[in-house]
Amino acid sequence: MSTLQRPAGPTAPGASAGVIHPAWLRVTHWLNALAVVIMVTSGWRIYNASPLFDFMFPKGITLGGWLAGALQWHFAGMWLLFFNGLLYLALNVASGRLLHRFFPVSPRGVLRDVWSALRGRLPHDDLKHYNQVQRFAYLFVMLDIAVLILSGLVLWKSVQFGHLRALLGGYEAARRIHFVAMALLVGFVAVHLAMVALVPRTLIAMLRGR
Repeated sequence: MSTLQRPAGPTAPGASAGVIHPAWLRVTHWLNALAVVIMVTSGWRIYNASPLFDFMFPKGITLGGWLAGALQWHFAGMWLLFFNGLLYLALNVASGRLLHRFFPVSPRGVLRDVWSALRGRLPHDDLKHYNQVQRFAYLFVMLDIAVLILSGLVLWKSVQFGHLRALLGGYEAARRIHFVAMALLVGFVAVHLAMVALVPRTLIAMLRGR
């Protein structure tokens, strides 16, 4: 007589079907990526109109053509990032993916995985499992985007968001916070693309879900 075997324990959403990234995640991921490209490149054009530092971004890598056009693109990217980002976060929380994929994370665990990566001993066999460096990086970029949005609100409607402006240290401080948050986001994207180049299966999974 045969016996039925029960699963050993709970699985992540979509895991039973062999899905690495569900459709909602892939759609919101690529929309977030599009919004980031729009906001960064148009933001560089806005920066050039009133530079904070002694350099400007080459016009060829900016979006908008002129200041008013760049502002229109920037606002479009802002609303896309805001609403799609909220949807991405809400679905991650509701599905349990946020807790399952991004925690636990600790300074000791991050340093351990960084050391393993430097020695070429950090495995990437299971794309459903994030090591602690990945968990830290993804949580960091979520926080960084939140800082970008909050500081951007101060730059957009300084009077209306007076309390937020004061919390950030004033308008000029908000400009610098916004710039630093942008630079950190660009740095994350650069590292992220480098990791995708090293492990191309991650791109296939984000396109096909498996």
